Amino acid sequence: MGKLKIIKPPALHRGDVIGIIAPASPVTSDEKIEKGVNYLEQLGYKVKLGKHVRATHGYLAGTDSNRAHDINDMFKDKQVKAIFSLRGGYGTPRLLPLINYKLIKQNPKILVGYSDITALQLAIFKKTNLVTFSGPMVSVEMWNKIDPATEGIFWTMLLSTKKFGVLHNATFTQTTPLRRGRETGILLGGNLTLIASILGSQYIPSFKDSILFLEEVDEQNYRFDRLLNQLALSKILEQAKGIVIGQLTDIVQKDPTQPFLTVEEILAEYFGKMKKPILTNFPYGHIPKKFTLPFGISVRVDAGKNQIELLEGAVS
Repeated sequence: MGKLKIIKPPALHRGDVIGIIAPASPVTSDEKIEKGVNYLEQLGYKVKLGKHVRATHGYLAGTDSNRAHDINDMFKDKQVKAIFSLRGGYGTPRLLPLINYKLIKQNPKILVGYSDITALQLAIFKKTNLVTFSGPMVSVEMWNKIDPATEGIFWTMLLSTKKFGVLHNATFTQTTPLRRGRETGILLGGNLTLIASILGSQYIPSFKDSILFLEEVDEQNYRFDRLLNQLALSKILEQAKGIVIGQLTDIVQKDPTQPFLTVEEILAEYFGKMKKPILTNFPYGHIPKKFTLPFGISVRVDAGKNQIELLEGAVS
């Protein structure tokens, strides 16, 4: 994978058009959409809302064809230079057979989202080798006082073709090395549940020689264990050259009076004996203060120095 020819989307410029999509769950608050759009416009960008961003279909932001149409439409529109997701939730994996990957490869653009959007990002990387960004979303972080550190890092990644360098943790949570070591690989990963949800399909990329990033939210301990075990059985944990565990938000034992393994015990059992760098508690995931991660670029993890370094720019 080290010799993989990746595609970097063109850098964003003030005045560009940003397209807004809702690939997963609906945003039921017009205020969040309006304030998120206003945030982008105040920064000097023009905004195009997807045709179906206010649609609802049960727990989905419109039908599968509605949501896939908006994604394909944004990549087809020559005026749109970047595509931001409103929110995550549920439903993105349902769209993967409906996405026009040939169109995306011919019209590479910045795509931003995280959580449920992980499935779309991994599928696009598998089919096109396009770098996408696991970063803040319009109706989650952008609509209401986005954290200044999160904001600064995010826009730097999208606007500058220079390599970002070391992701310094001074203003974030302190990462903890579980296994020391130093390795270089392609940054891939995202939400653990979403990676597991597309395993065995044509939309999962190879994790051979990757630096694997994982985060999770709102799971019980045994289910978190089961998800990690699914990655272990699929050889993904074995194939990765290094592993970085982000924030495990609200991973709790529903009934603490019953016997259970703690999150720390689960991590130790899966990763403690591995002979590769393993970092935990990295500031990435369902938290306000976090790094944006460009999936597909070359990175170096140095667990001895407790740091991650981006070795190239993420946009062209």
